[in-house]
Amino acid sequence: MTVAKAFSMPSGRRENIGFFKKTAAYVFLISGSLVMAVPFLWMLSTSLKEPGVVFEVPPKWIPETIIWDNYRLVLMESNLLNGFLNTLAVTLPPTFVGLFASALAAYAFGRMQFPGKNVLFLALLATMMIPGVVLMVPSFIIYKYLGWIDSWKPLIIPGMFGAAGTVFFLRQFFKTIPSELEDAAKIDGLTPLGIFLRIMVPLSKPALATQAIFGFLGGYNDYMGPLIYLNSPEKYTLQLVLATFQDNYNAEWTLIMAGSVIALIPTIILFFFAQKYFIEGIAMTGMKG
Repeated sequence: MTVAKAFSMPSGRRENIGFFKKTAAYVFLISGSLVMAVPFLWMLSTSLKEPGVVFEVPPKWIPETIIWDNYRLVLMESNLLNGFLNTLAVTLPPTFVGLFASALAAYAFGRMQFPGKNVLFLALLATMMIPGVVLMVPSFIIYKYLGWIDSWKPLIIPGMFGAAGTVFFLRQFFKTIPSELEDAAKIDGLTPLGIFLRIMVPLSKPALATQAIFGFLGGYNDYMGPLIYLNSPEKYTLQLVLATFQDNYNAEWTLIMAGSVIALIPTIILFFFAQKYFIEGIAMTGMKG
């Protein structure tokens, strides 16, 4: 009997340990998911209650009388739908145009050779170290002189030039694509732009989808930017409209929570349909330095 066989673990015991580890992992993940879901479930429960029973003790998760009329009041009497359309107007152009600009820069940094590439890339990464609050006052002064205050321009135009974090993310993904594909495309006569559009972009759908989700959610949930630059209520985005609920409805939490649930629906739908690309993009990025 060899030493390896003498000290080898029985197959049944290995299977039991593997089953225990997998079970423990599932229990941990399910428990964490339930903890994370508690605020949303409480918000949903509150949105279906009568105003007088929101803070009763002990709290009731399932209301005795479900009041669907809260959602009708919010949709009919508030500017929630107008705020949603305004949010799409200021979010979609930076998301897609900015993503394309970032992808172009990432392709140049990841796959092309030119003088000063590393220095420029380090300078780009250095901009990520600057806190956003430091730039608020200078940005406001610049936009004021440009006459952009109380317009959507400060929320749209800067984002259409891309973002340093997106460039870094996509650069790491582009570096994982085999160089043989690029060499074959060059032999076939493709230009760098053709290689980017016909090879890099189709192969990078998971990474691009991931960054599109991040970009959309960042603009969709942005509160500070619209608060600083928008003054006219008809131009308010969804987050500003929700912020006015507390004044308009005199802290009627059932209506506030109903509006919050409605505002969450688009993001839930987006993640539900794009979760495959989102997970793939996170898992595959950074596998090659």
